[in-house]
Amino acid sequence: MSTKNSWRKLAAIALIAPLVGLSACSSQGGKAPAAGDVSQGEAAVSMPKLKIALITHAAPGDTFWDIVRKGAEEASAKDNVDLQYLSDPEGGRQAQLIEQAVDQGVDGIAVTLAKPDALASALKKAEAAGIPVVSLNAGEDRFKELGAFTHFGSNEKLAGAAVGEKLDEDGFKHPVCVIQEQGHVGLENRCAGVKEKIPATEILYVQGTDMTQVQSTVTAKLQATKSVDSIIGLGAPYTLTILKSVAAANSSAKVASFDMNPELAQKIVDGDIIFTVDQQPWLQGYGAIDSLWQNKRGGFEIGGGQPVLTGPTIIAKDSAKDVLEFAKQGVR
Repeated sequence: MSTKNSWRKLAAIALIAPLVGLSACSSQGGKAPAAGDVSQGEAAVSMPKLKIALITHAAPGDTFWDIVRKGAEEASAKDNVDLQYLSDPEGGRQAQLIEQAVDQGVDGIAVTLAKPDALASALKKAEAAGIPVVSLNAGEDRFKELGAFTHFGSNEKLAGAAVGEKLDEDGFKHPVCVIQEQGHVGLENRCAGVKEKIPATEILYVQGTDMTQVQSTVTAKLQATKSVDSIIGLGAPYTLTILKSVAAANSSAKVASFDMNPELAQKIVDGDIIFTVDQQPWLQGYGAIDSLWQNKRGGFEIGGGQPVLTGPTIIAKDSAKDVLEFAKQGVR
């Protein structure tokens, strides 16, 4: 089976509980659905209200995490869950947030494993306290050893390989892959996947918490290396900044991306960005919270010990219009 066919097959979503029609919701339970809909928490009437902590490595201003959180909030409203959302991009501080959740006696923890070694000790405390853990977004190759019973996300190495394969098919020979957080295993795997398909790929590290630095570093690279024919951002806000760098450097390099927000989807429709790789973050947030509720309800372990893949799916100009409205709604 070719890589192209394999990533498409892997992009099919494994078993996730059916979505339930909901009106606007919040992390505290949300509004009651309209008449005729399933009432809030109806499926959970035989269970006490659960407290679940969602702890991510989100950096301030990264709109990707708004989509993850929205999915988690909708699952929380359906399942009558009290959701606590916490985040810190620094691994040690993220570990402290896990320990705080354990000390508070939460009923479950959903966590991203961007820097798994930094979280190992805190997750052992959760295991010792009997608190079930699921991971999402980052850590698909480490979740079991760190005590999570399932993982929701994309295979990042496979996603990177899909990008490299598409760029190669389209004739690009000298990509630059821009990593906004050095040491983040998921981002490193994305670029490694691209490099696997196009060995001439260069890795460029930037400071993702400082968009001015991102723009200046990418601009300088494009000015210094005229042979660069494509540049890949690993998140929508960074890719949109990279577009400014391309213009500032008067470069002919084409821009590709990972992830999506409404502005980036529009840029694909307009032809300014050639494609993005969607990992469906809404599903990651929804699936993580709902799987913890299902585990408490009946001991269910969705995924059967394997990661539940929510991507990769390549969104190019021919398909961007179809997902633009969903992006505007904050679910893509």
